[in-house]
Amino acid sequence: MNRMTDNIYFAPLLPWQQALWTQLTSRVLSPPHNLPHALLAAGMQGMGKRAFVWRLIAWLLCQERQQHPLGACGHCQSCQWLRSGTHPSLQVLPITSMPISTESQENNQSVSNNKKTKTNTKSVKATNSAALTVKVDDIRALQPFIYQGGQGMRICVLDHAEKMTIAAANALLKTLEEPQAQVHLFLISDVPAKLLPTIKSRVQQLPLQGVEPAIANDYVAQELGNMINREVVSPIQITQLLQLANGAPLAAIELARATWYSKRALWLTTWQALRSGKRSSIAASDYWQAEVDLPDFLKLTELMLIDVRRVCLGLDSSQKDIALSAALEKYQPTDNALETLLSQLRQTKTALQQNVQEKFAYDKLMQDLAYL
Repeated sequence: MNRMTDNIYFAPLLPWQQALWTQLTSRVLSPPHNLPHALLAAGMQGMGKRAFVWRLIAWLLCQERQQHPLGACGHCQSCQWLRSGTHPSLQVLPITSMPISTESQENNQSVSNNKKTKTNTKSVKATNSAALTVKVDDIRALQPFIYQGGQGMRICVLDHAEKMTIAAANALLKTLEEPQAQVHLFLISDVPAKLLPTIKSRVQQLPLQGVEPAIANDYVAQELGNMINREVVSPIQITQLLQLANGAPLAAIELARATWYSKRALWLTTWQALRSGKRSSIAASDYWQAEVDLPDFLKLTELMLIDVRRVCLGLDSSQKDIALSAALEKYQPTDNALETLLSQLRQTKTALQQNVQEKFAYDKLMQDLAYL
């Protein structure tokens, strides 16, 4: 996930979130002027749950919210604090999830570029992964902020809440069981199934998952401007994008704009050439390394294998714009072989966080595809 900027606090409300926004803001503006102590924004990526949470937080803290029911004013002292990343009434875990200003990001990048140290890319990835883990000491460090009292509204955000350690989750339970006046906790999770049941039972989940197909289609078409890679997008292609993204509009847009998405037919050609022996795995690996980085190739391969599996099970291909079904007429891999390779893809994703050489992983993946 890309680092957010402070614009997320003041971005337009997503169309499918308008009813929930009205419900929550009306609850705050009308007696008894309260919200649940702890809220959970959960579900798959691409539905805009983080966009909603950060926008709501900005509005809750905004000093002019009474006059601006549709979103934070963007100009008061509170909004300026948010822009600078120094709001005294907001605590965020992990700290890397804190939206920061574009200017601050550019300054940080400039400082980084001026340093002449060589950083191992894989080490950075491993560090970033570890930085998402919330530990018990992180939760304990929140206690003075939560229990200080008499300081007005205070908000704590726990992003990637499923990555909390067991000890951290148990420490959080105490806070959830002893709600403090004017203190609100927002938990955000992409994989709510990994949250402890005791945590989920003490928070109120925000209904952010349902998007009507017509609204999703209209939004994706509008955001893409009816164009992908300078080519006109048909309604069928937009429907396909949403199907591949499991109905998540933001994920569908990201998919359409991803470089690797336009290379699906090329992936199919490569796989057929590998299987027939017309191309060596090393040559294919060298070619693809120059086209897309390994994380993107893993996404591409996973999407393609899942669709291959659909066709092998007698279902229609999810991709109507490439000849996948025709390619599988003469040969279809076994379900066990597909499941094994999909499992290996997941293992490779994990290995990339542990300083594994991308070239080695790329070469191995091409060998596996050749024998699929």
